[in-house]
Amino acid sequence: MTSDQNDSEKTISFFKKEVNEFVQERNWLNYHTPNNLAQALSVEAGELLEIFLFKDYSVNDILKDQILKEKISDEIADVFIYLISLINSLKMDLTHIFQLKMNKNRQKYSSQEFNDGSFYKK
Repeated sequence: MTSDQNDSEKTISFFKKEVNEFVQERNWLNYHTPNNLAQALSVEAGELLEIFLFKDYSVNDILKDQILKEKISDEIADVFIYLISLINSLKMDLTHIFQLKMNKNRQKYSSQEFNDGSFYKK
């Protein structure tokens, strides 16, 4: 994959296939259980969070600092890769579960009640 490709050119199926091939080529399927993948996803999310620990980066700070941006990008990609691998292991359809959850969110957090920028967990 070249760096000139972007989100508008790829589907979820592309990512699922790429991750699946990567895992199969390394014979990692036995290790890619839902439990292990959920744990790995949490670890990678923690590594992303660690970058921001005790820092107050603005978006501009991140965009100006190529090394910082690359570290963040790498961790975001790791989170995404493990999420896709978890979806693959559970044979889930991301579009379907996304749509179901967004419908629940629309009901739970109606635009009539949540229209001033405030948020609280319901």
